[in-house]
Amino acid sequence: MTETAKTHVILLACGSFNPITKGHIQMFERARDYLHKTGRFIVIGGIISPVHDSYGKQGLVSSRHRLTMCQLAVQSSDWIRVDPWECYQDTWQTTCSVLEHHRDLMKRVTGCILSNVNTPSMTPVIGQPQNESSQPIYQNNNIPNGKPTAAKIIGKVGEGLSRICCVRPPMERFTFVDENANLGTVMRYEEIELRILLLCGSDLLESFCIPGLWNEPDMEVIVGDFGIVVVPRDGADTDRIMNHSSVLRKYKNNILVVKDDINHPMATVSSTKSRLALQHGDGHVVDYLSQPVIDYILKSQLYINTSG
Repeated sequence: MTETAKTHVILLACGSFNPITKGHIQMFERARDYLHKTGRFIVIGGIISPVHDSYGKQGLVSSRHRLTMCQLAVQSSDWIRVDPWECYQDTWQTTCSVLEHHRDLMKRVTGCILSNVNTPSMTPVIGQPQNESSQPIYQNNNIPNGKPTAAKIIGKVGEGLSRICCVRPPMERFTFVDENANLGTVMRYEEIELRILLLCGSDLLESFCIPGLWNEPDMEVIVGDFGIVVVPRDGADTDRIMNHSSVLRKYKNNILVVKDDINHPMATVSSTKSRLALQHGDGHVVDYLSQPVIDYILKSQLYINTSG
């Protein structure tokens, strides 16, 4: 399968990250490795989106601290970024709204007009770049007929990730069209399928089965329109979990479960264990948290005198 034929993916993880652990970062790495091994996907970015302060979870420290810790945890990564959008809103945002925000943002970051590939080319475009200058997006430099290539498009996506940290790819297949093209006789270039997938552990998947915890229309959008990549924890039986939810069963093909790697066991993901280790002065905290995060916690005196 050629690279342009593969689905290009951005992984998005939502959560408290209170604090962010080595296990959280390892989830991204494990998910990317697994998706690449399937031969069907290319992961072009990862996004960490810490929850808003008004989420109301006991012991949740300020988003100012959580954002800083997340940034320290990914400072050596060339593909995972921290997105502050969720924290900067007026109130708590649902996971569904965060996914939708990033999908809309993706349309702008590409610098291209997006049109649904399943509709005739004369159909009005569904999104336009915002605040664009008169400078053409694509220059006619050694590109036949000035047409953008797949590499150019993905390159722009990568630039956007590095520049503003957050991106939002849609689930369906789109054709990227030169913004300066005559929209009346629009030309179709190479198709690149871009998707944003929610990255989570099996505990979040299991929470979908708790009656009343999730809004069912939101679940339909999250699993049906976007899709989920699950990194199981502690040998969880994901098939059993999915069979307990009608929505999960309905969209089972949109749920990608990362297979266990016995040669590379997962680091501890639990932020609760990390906080307890900090409160008790447990030296094993170095197994849970990266050193820059530990240093910041100690300097800011976080979690040390709190419970939970």
